[in-house]
Amino acid sequence: MKEAIASYLDTLEKCLRDIQVTDVEKHAFGVVEGVEQAARLIDARISAGNKLMFIGNGASAAISSHQATDFWKAGGMRAIAFNDASLLTCISNDFGYRHVFEKPIEMFGDEGDVLVAISSSGQSENILRGVEAGRAKGCEILTLSGFVSENPLRGTGSLNFYVSSNSYGHVEIVHHAICHCILDSIMENRRKG
Repeated sequence: MKEAIASYLDTLEKCLRDIQVTDVEKHAFGVVEGVEQAARLIDARISAGNKLMFIGNGASAAISSHQATDFWKAGGMRAIAFNDASLLTCISNDFGYRHVFEKPIEMFGDEGDVLVAISSSGQSENILRGVEAGRAKGCEILTLSGFVSENPLRGTGSLNFYVSSNSYGHVEIVHHAICHCILDSIMENRRKG
């Protein structure tokens, strides 16, 4: 058992060290520069009166809800996750699950908002459709994905954070850490004036 635990933690450490960040043109950045760019983008958009929207399925939905609450409560930013049970079941029933994020983004997204799309596989159709809806509304897109390096979500954002792992646990933990790092960076920058 100790070997399995040590292996898990070693792999998690490697995933954190090896986060890959690219822009829409596939230019690569170090993780520190990528987080800094994401933090500056979000802070600028929020300062301009825009909001932050998070989307994700399963554990990524939980990360989305947690981060929307943290960005709002701790960061004083307008932030929302489209994970309300009534919304999910209504949209799924009336339009199909592939539209579950697309429809609310079409309704609530405004030009200049920031959409954070989280998908471990980077292949979820509803997330990809949500990104397209965000782009059509003039939103800035940040993505967090994992698994296959050439997943379809990875190239769609202004900044794309990729975790090189096929383990949901590792990918989800690192996605959560990236979001917390972005928020904490914004808050620290504000404290310094």
